[in-house]
Amino acid sequence: MKSITKKISIVILSVGMAINFSSCEATKNANNKQKGAAIGAAGGAILGAILGNNIGKGGNGELGAVIGGVVGGGAGVLIGKKMDKQAQKIEEEIPGAVVERIDDGIVVTFDENSGVHFATNKYAIVGESEVLLNKLSSILQEYPDTNVLVVGHTDSTGSDTYNMTLSQNRAESVTNYFTKTKSLNAARFTTKWFGEEQPVADNNTEEGRSKNRRVNIGIVPNEKMKEEAKKEAGSN
Repeated sequence: MKSITKKISIVILSVGMAINFSSCEATKNANNKQKGAAIGAAGGAILGAILGNNIGKGGNGELGAVIGGVVGGGAGVLIGKKMDKQAQKIEEEIPGAVVERIDDGIVVTFDENSGVHFATNKYAIVGESEVLLNKLSSILQEYPDTNVLVVGHTDSTGSDTYNMTLSQNRAESVTNYFTKTKSLNAARFTTKWFGEEQPVADNNTEEGRSKNRRVNIGIVPNEKMKEEAKKEAGSN
C-alpha cells in the first residue's frame, strides 16, 4: 500500500473532485493538529484540511456545523475503525488520491496528476474522471452511514467573480454526478465553493497554482453511525 503524505496537496479546479487503515501510513498520520487548532473545536482538523491556509474566512462556522464535533471514548474508537476501513478501501481503489484520516473523518484530495481532470475553464465530468468517480460512488454506497462534503477551489488566475463561479460549477458537477448520475442520496451531500479565497500554496508559481485548483471531498460519520456507536460502547 502506498504511503499517504501528511501534506495537504488537494484536488483540482482544473480537475475535479473529490477522499486509510491502521496498517496504512494515512491512518498513522491521522491528525493535522496545526490547522485544526487554528479553527478550534467546532469544525476540527478536517476543516483545516479542506480549507487550506486561510481558514479564518467567512462560512467556516457553517462547515463546522456540517462536519460536527469529534466523538470521544469507546464510541469514537468504534467510529474510527469504520472510517479506517472506508479510507483504506478508497486508497486501494483510487491509488491517485491523497487520502487522509483526520479526526472522525476522511479527506480525499485529487490534484492535476491524479487522473481526474476538467478541461480548461470547463466543469463537465468526462473520461477518466468518470471512472474514478464511479469507484468512489461504489465505496460511498457500501458505507451509507456517512455524510459527504464537496468543496471547490481555484487558483488566483482570472477575476474573483469568475473564479467563484467556476469553483461552484465544478463542485456542483461532482455532487451532481454522485446524486443524479449514480443516484446516491442527495441528503448526504453538502456542496461549498470558495473560488480563490482558500489557497494551500503560492499562487505566484505554476506548481502552487496547480495545487490550489482543487475540489476536496470530506467524509464524516452521520448521526446514525454516531448513535449506534454510542449504544454499542454503552455511552449515554
